[in-house]
Amino acid sequence: MGRLQTFDESVVVQSARDLFWAKGYEGASLADLETATGLGRSSLYHAFGSKRGLFDAAVSDYMQTVIRPRLAGLRVGATDASALLAYYDGLTVATAGLPNGSPRTGCLLVNCAAGLAAHDDAARAVVDGYRAELSDALRDALVHASSGAGTDPNQFDDRVRTLASLSMSAMLVARVNRIEAIALLNAASNLIRVWLPDGCG
Repeated sequence: MGRLQTFDESVVVQSARDLFWAKGYEGASLADLETATGLGRSSLYHAFGSKRGLFDAAVSDYMQTVIRPRLAGLRVGATDASALLAYYDGLTVATAGLPNGSPRTGCLLVNCAAGLAAHDDAARAVVDGYRAELSDALRDALVHASSGAGTDPNQFDDRVRTLASLSMSAMLVARVNRIEAIALLNAASNLIRVWLPDGCG
């Protein structure tokens, strides 16, 4: 008979998530994970199969509790720039409000792109899936905000790529220069105001 699990899996996953967020997959040792989660190595392996299994659970939690709630605001169907501006304002507030040394600086998936995803097909697919999901949400918001404005649909591709690139760049730069990260997010907001001058409130 297997051992009964006597811990809250969501608490363990989120503790590991914050460690991976701070140190990356490769930088987080098993000893670090034991300390962060309060579980021994055997318990972690019993519950998640491997360090990679725990990382995958952490990434799934990150998508469900951090990324998708943020992106949901872009999908409300706003017919002006409000949803787009609120998204970038939210990222700016979150970036500016973090204490120095916070493990939640930047983006877990962008941080992963610079490490594990560079040589791991499964991680690469997750990061690219995030980029696609972000791009789809930005496109949704741009299409709704531009409805009736006679915007050339071909412009959306470049605009989506620009906004997604500014988002992801800001989350990467936030780890080393918070002021520049906020400047990148402000640049995105400024572009939105140029593209949608009549819908900015």
